[in-house]
Amino acid sequence: MNIDQIREHCLSKKAVTEEFPFNEDVLVFKVLGKMFLMAPLNQWEIGEASITVKCDPEYTVELRGEYESIFPGPYVSNKHWNTIAIYKREVSPQFIFELIDHSYDMVVKGMSKKMKAELNSYN
Repeated sequence: MNIDQIREHCLSKKAVTEEFPFNEDVLVFKVLGKMFLMAPLNQWEIGEASITVKCDPEYTVELRGEYESIFPGPYVSNKHWNTIAIYKREVSPQFIFELIDHSYDMVVKGMSKKMKAELNSYN
């Protein structure tokens, strides 16, 4: 799995933008300005690819118990965010895409009615 596959998957979703809000190393994907995925590109470059995604709090704990390569992420709420060490190849690409979808859905779920209506106006 490479960063281009993740980027393509994220950008295929409604109202998604990519940004570098923190520095030039951390690629962030947002839906209507709300973050759902972070990818530290400097880690990808040294062969330690990972992403950090939002997650339901109960599912967060479950995933950490089941996978060694899913753990609390740096700089985010450990209750709602998990980091996935992609380079360890414990988690399948298909499941990584499912976790990205879950993250996107969690962010959309938390949006106001006004934001959800705006999202629904996208093709």
